[in-house]
Amino acid sequence: QVQLVESGGGFVKPGGSLSLSCAASGIFFNIYHMAWYRQAPGKQRELVAGIRSEGSTNYADSVKDRFTISRDNTKNTVYLQMNSLKPEDTAVYYCNAFRELNNRNYWGQGTQVTVSS
Repeated sequence: QVQLVESGGGFVKPGGSLSLSCAASGIFFNIYHMAWYRQAPGKQRELVAGIRSEGSTNYADSVKDRFTISRDNTKNTVYLQMNSLKPEDTAVYYCNAFRELNNRNYWGQGTQVTVSS
């Protein structure tokens, strides 16, 4: 059974920082591309940051230079370090695991991030 379990969400003031983690089980983590998505109320889910199995990364323009995605294949975990948070970063953040070879796609349950003064 595949599980992606996010943690680290919460409430923070503008300009603050949060670190999200996503622990994966039931998949061979090393060969999956991992990503963080987010969905704000009334909006579509959007890609925040991705990290491929070999380590290359990509970011949404809105979070470049503020967020950093990383992975630890020894712990089957992907991270999202979020700095200089803005109210518009408020959303539910979802972890995603994707394997191109067979289009396997898995989602976590989401973790709420709220940025407000």
